[in-house]
Amino acid sequence: MSGAGGPGTTGFSDSAQAMSLVAFSAAATLTLLLCVMTGPDRDDLDEFYTGYGSLSPLRNGLAIAGDYISAATVLGTGGVIALCGYDGVVLALSTALSLMLLMFLLAEPLRNAGRFTMGDALARRLPGRCVRITTSAVTIAALLPLMLVQLAGTGQLMAFILGFTGETLKTGCVVGLGALMIAYAAIGGMKGTAVVQIVKIVLLMGSGALVAALVLHRFDWDPGALFTAAAGHSGAGPAFLHSGLQFGTTPTGRVDMIATQLTVVLGGACLPHITMRMYTASSARQVRRSMSWAVSLVALFVLVITVVGFGATALLGRTAVAAADPQGNTAYLLGTRAVFGTDVTTAETFLFTLVTTAVFLTLLASVAGMILACANSLAHDVFAARVQEMPARREMTLARVCALATGVPTVLLATLVQHHSLQPLVTLSFCLGASALAPALVYGLFWRRCTRGGLMATLIGGSLTVLLLMPGTKLVSGSPVSAFPHAHFDWFPFTTTGIVSIPAGFLFGWLGTVLSGRAEAQRQRHQYEAVEGRILAGAVREGDRPGVTPGPPGRSA
Repeated sequence: MSGAGGPGTTGFSDSAQAMSLVAFSAAATLTLLLCVMTGPDRDDLDEFYTGYGSLSPLRNGLAIAGDYISAATVLGTGGVIALCGYDGVVLALSTALSLMLLMFLLAEPLRNAGRFTMGDALARRLPGRCVRITTSAVTIAALLPLMLVQLAGTGQLMAFILGFTGETLKTGCVVGLGALMIAYAAIGGMKGTAVVQIVKIVLLMGSGALVAALVLHRFDWDPGALFTAAAGHSGAGPAFLHSGLQFGTTPTGRVDMIATQLTVVLGGACLPHITMRMYTASSARQVRRSMSWAVSLVALFVLVITVVGFGATALLGRTAVAAADPQGNTAYLLGTRAVFGTDVTTAETFLFTLVTTAVFLTLLASVAGMILACANSLAHDVFAARVQEMPARREMTLARVCALATGVPTVLLATLVQHHSLQPLVTLSFCLGASALAPALVYGLFWRRCTRGGLMATLIGGSLTVLLLMPGTKLVSGSPVSAFPHAHFDWFPFTTTGIVSIPAGFLFGWLGTVLSGRAEAQRQRHQYEAVEGRILAGAVREGDRPGVTPGPPGRSA
């Protein structure tokens, strides 16, 4: 996000800024205390990694929705809606559709096959250290860019809200909040971070629904009047309410839009910090109920962010939204401010504080969940897998050290990239999820003939395809809003790699399996049949323990 000027630039009153600062401090202190109180109190891996599945479906659903709705969703998608209208709404709907895909296709098999990490789920039928290590590497590669986006945006967001301009203060915000996020993951474990996610999503949904209601009230509860006013103040006229404003109406633009939506749908569902929440459900029925709550909450938030995004354009105009940030990342906050008009009231100050605190907690909770996913994968799939049976105390210590080892470099990198466009990093994470992790999960959980070679080819081939194509996209160079606006090495004509990398990921997996030979494929088919009942239906059959430690006590299908 772009930096903001002082209070005059933001339009937020001194009282609102002061109250926001107090609220931020209180929220940080309270959530850290909750992490300490709810974190594991003994050396028990199941408690640290899954919280023993003790969360009810409602609370687990809130935690899943909290992990899924990141700051990039709140600020980035809200900005696209405010600037591009219809295309932004389609993007928001794609995020909800992604979680529905996870609910109906992957949630139960993931919960049945895995124990702590995605590496567990894939190694159940294709055991081996190479599978675990490669899965861990792709996990970190997929989540690191998204963590950088959240952290790097922290300094700019705080500057926008609080009105300061100093680069030192912005960097200090990134470092200080990064340290807090590492503490959440290391101290709280799965249950502690879940509590933070629950607090965040309740505050975010409550404040967002209130702002959306106030926006609709300004237009006499007529959504049509809101959309018409937004189109009138967008500078694009009726085109604001039709497809093409973001990607253009050329054939290439149409294909780019389809590729982007497909990347969001497949990538968002398969990112490891989301899939790890499947293991916190105590049964298949519980995971279904948890996902039902999560999908409902995300769908409701899509409605909220649509109303607030259109409201920002209708009340302020597209030019004012773009002037505050060229990518519209401040539209959600500007819309909150605009519903009260020009008069600063106590109610406006309170609502603005509530919304900014919710966004602040969204930043904290999102990165904490991602750090925890990376730390769990490193400790469990890379280090603990080296020995036959690592003591629980040692593995928990390793997980906490891995949280530190993951978080510190992320914070340092975030301070370096905070002045560049961060959209390529968001896209990179989703492309890796859609092109490597999604094909790996589909093949590993459902394709009987899939071999270890096929799975490795999917993970490595899909990732390399994304990494090779991404530097050539329009998001990296060739446009005023790209990461390098004055350079021109944009040889790939799309903003995402999905149109090529997603089919490539599936193709690599198929080729790897075919090249493994018919005998190996047949052997893997027989191995899959031995665990098929467990993966698809949760049924425990004789011989259904190929290299995976049994689940926690009381965890039944």
